[in-house]
Amino acid sequence: MTQLPDCLYCRKDQRLSDLMIEVAPLQVSTLYLFKEQTYRGRCVVAYHEHVNELYELPDTELARFMQDVTRAARAMKAAFNPAKINYGAYSDKLPHLHVHLVPKYTDGPSWGTTFTMMPEPKRLHSEDVYAGLIAQIKAALV
Repeated sequence: MTQLPDCLYCRKDQRLSDLMIEVAPLQVSTLYLFKEQTYRGRCVVAYHEHVNELYELPDTELARFMQDVTRAARAMKAAFNPAKINYGAYSDKLPHLHVHLVPKYTDGPSWGTTFTMMPEPKRLHSEDVYAGLIAQIKAALV
Protein backbone atom coordinates (compact mmCIF):
# COMPACT_ATOMS: atom_id res chain seq x y z
CA MET A 1 0.00 0.00 0.00
CA THR A 2 1.36 3.41 -0.97
CA GLN A 3 1.56 5.88 1.88
CA LEU A 4 -0.08 9.24 1.30
CA PRO A 5 2.19 12.28 1.45
CA ASP A 6 1.79 14.53 4.48
CA CYS A 7 -0.54 16.81 2.54
CA LEU A 8 -3.89 18.07 3.74
CA TYR A 9 -5.44 17.71 0.27
CA CYS A 10 -4.29 14.09 -0.02
CA ARG A 11 -5.08 13.04 3.53
CA LYS A 12 -8.28 15.08 3.81
CA ASP A 13 -7.62 15.35 7.51
CA GLN A 14 -8.42 17.89 10.24
CA ARG A 15 -6.06 20.43 8.69
CA LEU A 16 -8.27 20.51 5.61
CA SER A 17 -11.56 20.65 7.50
CA ASP A 18 -10.21 23.49 9.64
CA LEU A 19 -9.67 25.57 6.47
CA MET A 20 -12.42 24.60 4.05
CA ILE A 21 -15.58 22.64 3.33
CA GLU A 22 -16.01 20.30 0.37
CA VAL A 23 -18.51 21.61 -2.15
CA ALA A 24 -18.35 18.97 -4.88
CA PRO A 25 -16.09 16.55 -6.73
CA LEU A 26 -15.27 17.70 -10.27
CA GLN A 27 -13.68 15.81 -13.20
CA VAL A 28 -10.14 15.59 -11.80
CA SER A 29 -10.33 17.76 -8.72
CA THR A 30 -12.44 18.80 -5.77
CA LEU A 31 -14.08 22.16 -5.19
CA TYR A 32 -13.90 23.54 -1.66
CA LEU A 33 -15.39 26.61 0.00
CA PHE A 34 -12.74 28.45 2.01
CA LYS A 35 -13.96 29.00 5.59
CA GLU A 36 -12.20 32.36 5.70
CA GLN A 37 -14.73 34.55 3.88
CA THR A 38 -13.23 38.04 3.63
CA TYR A 39 -13.96 37.55 -0.08
CA ARG A 40 -17.54 36.27 -0.12
CA GLY A 41 -17.64 32.96 -1.97
CA ARG A 42 -13.88 32.28 -2.01
CA CYS A 43 -13.14 28.73 -3.12
CA VAL A 44 -10.26 26.40 -3.90
CA VAL A 45 -10.05 23.81 -6.67
CA ALA A 46 -7.59 21.07 -5.66
CA TYR A 47 -6.27 18.46 -8.09
CA HIS A 48 -7.05 14.89 -7.03
CA GLU A 49 -3.48 13.57 -7.14
CA HIS A 50 -0.37 14.85 -5.41
CA VAL A 51 1.45 17.01 -7.95
CA ASN A 52 2.63 20.56 -7.48
CA GLU A 53 2.97 22.14 -10.91
CA LEU A 54 0.68 22.48 -13.92
CA TYR A 55 3.49 21.24 -16.19
CA GLU A 56 3.54 17.93 -14.30
CA LEU A 57 0.15 17.04 -15.76
CA PRO A 58 -0.27 15.27 -19.08
CA ASP A 59 -2.08 17.50 -21.58
CA THR A 60 -5.41 15.70 -21.18
CA GLU A 61 -5.32 16.04 -17.38
CA LEU A 62 -4.24 19.67 -17.64
CA ALA A 63 -7.22 20.36 -19.90
CA ARG A 64 -9.59 18.64 -17.47
CA PHE A 65 -8.14 20.51 -14.50
CA MET A 66 -8.52 23.85 -16.25
CA GLN A 67 -12.08 22.88 -17.21
CA ASP A 68 -12.73 22.22 -13.50
CA VAL A 69 -11.32 25.64 -12.57
CA THR A 70 -13.44 27.28 -15.27
CA ARG A 71 -16.58 25.41 -14.24
CA ALA A 72 -16.09 26.46 -10.62
CA ALA A 73 -15.47 30.10 -11.60
CA ARG A 74 -18.63 30.14 -13.74
CA ALA A 75 -20.63 28.77 -10.82
CA MET A 76 -19.19 31.41 -8.49
CA LYS A 77 -20.05 34.16 -11.00
CA ALA A 78 -23.62 32.86 -11.29
CA ALA A 79 -24.01 32.41 -7.53
CA PHE A 80 -22.44 35.64 -6.23
CA ASN A 81 -22.08 38.00 -9.22
CA PRO A 82 -18.63 39.36 -8.37
CA ALA A 83 -17.16 42.08 -10.58
CA LYS A 84 -14.02 39.92 -11.07
CA ILE A 85 -12.60 36.59 -9.97
CA ASN A 86 -8.91 36.48 -9.09
CA TYR A 87 -7.00 33.23 -9.53
CA GLY A 88 -4.07 32.24 -7.34
CA ALA A 89 -1.89 29.14 -7.75
CA TYR A 90 1.07 29.48 -5.42
CA SER A 91 1.88 26.21 -3.59
CA ASP A 92 5.03 27.64 -2.00
CA LYS A 93 4.18 26.34 1.47
CA LEU A 94 1.63 23.69 0.52
CA PRO A 95 3.05 21.74 -2.41
CA HIS A 96 -0.12 20.37 -3.98
CA LEU A 97 -1.70 21.70 -7.17
CA HIS A 98 -4.63 23.91 -6.20
CA VAL A 99 -6.08 27.18 -7.42
CA HIS A 100 -7.70 29.82 -5.22
CA LEU A 101 -10.77 31.40 -6.81
CA VAL A 102 -11.32 34.74 -5.14
CA PRO A 103 -14.43 36.76 -6.00
CA LYS A 104 -13.77 40.49 -5.96
CA TYR A 105 -16.42 43.17 -5.55
CA THR A 106 -15.97 46.85 -6.46
CA ASP A 107 -16.95 47.91 -2.93
CA GLY A 108 -15.08 45.05 -1.23
CA PRO A 109 -11.63 44.32 0.16
CA SER A 110 -8.59 44.57 -2.14
CA TRP A 111 -10.57 45.89 -5.11
CA GLY A 112 -8.10 47.01 -7.78
CA THR A 113 -5.19 45.11 -6.27
CA THR A 114 -4.06 41.58 -5.55
CA PHE A 115 -6.18 39.73 -3.00
CA THR A 116 -4.67 39.13 0.42
CA MET A 117 -3.89 35.43 0.73
CA MET A 118 -4.34 35.19 4.50
CA PRO A 119 -6.31 38.26 5.63
CA GLU A 120 -7.62 38.81 9.15
CA PRO A 121 -9.82 35.77 9.67
CA LYS A 122 -13.43 36.46 8.79
CA ARG A 123 -15.40 33.36 9.65
CA LEU A 124 -19.13 33.16 9.11
CA HIS A 125 -21.38 32.96 12.14
CA SER A 126 -22.98 29.58 11.56
CA GLU A 127 -22.73 26.35 9.64
CA ASP A 128 -26.07 27.27 8.06
CA VAL A 129 -24.50 30.32 6.39
CA TYR A 130 -21.71 28.15 4.93
CA ALA A 131 -24.33 25.61 3.82
CA GLY A 132 -26.23 28.41 2.07
CA LEU A 133 -23.14 29.51 0.13
CA ILE A 134 -22.41 25.91 -0.82
CA ALA A 135 -26.00 25.41 -1.99
CA GLN A 136 -25.72 28.52 -4.21
CA ILE A 137 -22.50 27.21 -5.78
CA LYS A 138 -23.87 23.70 -6.27
CA ALA A 139 -27.02 25.05 -7.92
CA ALA A 140 -24.86 26.95 -10.38
CA LEU A 141 -22.41 24.11 -11.20
CA VAL A 142 -23.25 23.07 -14.75
